[in-house]
Amino acid sequence: MTASRSFDTLLIEKSGSIAQITLNRPHVLNALNRQVIVDLIAAMEKLRADDAIRGIILTGSGDTAFAVGADIDELRRLTASQAEVLARDGQALMTLIESLGKPVIAALNGYAIGGGCELALACTMRVAAEHARFAQPEVRIGFIPGFGGTQRLPRLIGKGRALQMILSGDMMDAQEAYRIGLVDEIVSKEKLIDRAEAILWTISTNAPMAIRFALEAVNNGMEMTRAQGLELEAALFGRAAAAEDAKEGIAAFLERRKPRFTGR
Repeated sequence: MTASRSFDTLLIEKSGSIAQITLNRPHVLNALNRQVIVDLIAAMEKLRADDAIRGIILTGSGDTAFAVGADIDELRRLTASQAEVLARDGQALMTLIESLGKPVIAALNGYAIGGGCELALACTMRVAAEHARFAQPEVRIGFIPGFGGTQRLPRLIGKGRALQMILSGDMMDAQEAYRIGLVDEIVSKEKLIDRAEAILWTISTNAPMAIRFALEAVNNGMEMTRAQGLELEAALFGRAAAAEDAKEGIAAFLERRKPRFTGR
């Protein structure tokens, strides 16, 4: 990968149609302070606008942590109103990642705790190294998850399991996280980025507009009744059919060649 613009708390590299964002605060286990949130929002918006980028890997620097929760030193100085603003900013970041229109794979290279776990939840898929660990331990210091964890976690793994994680604050290993559906794959730490890249390379060969519509249908449909979700699916199916990519895809299929998608 080639290095691109670096933020105060992030490193960004690009390789063809794939970008990698690395949280770069290893001295504090990549804790999510306000600056990380600001930098991630800026980086995600920049990559969303880059038509050459078809997918993003999000990981942490070092071998110990993907990301841990909010910076405790910052958190302990917040008033109630300031804490609410921080939560809303964190939620805005997670919503941006979820609705980016491009797949974002969390490459979980260690602890994903508190806000770090919530960050992983907002991603399209989660690939974990064998030594990764997960927890929502906010109740142990008198808080609750504030970056979307109380909403995304039960939707992903079910209400009972989510409440067990949130109310106990207990740590979970990668095998248990895979068993309950919190992560999608487990690989060795040496193969973590390679596997995330392989998934994105496969996705990137498909029509960008169809990928965006599929993400929209699934993500928005999860918040709707089934009837509403089917209406959305039909509308997006129609929009896809009218796009140049669909015409190119059909032509390539009939001509037995690889399609040349343009994202239009």
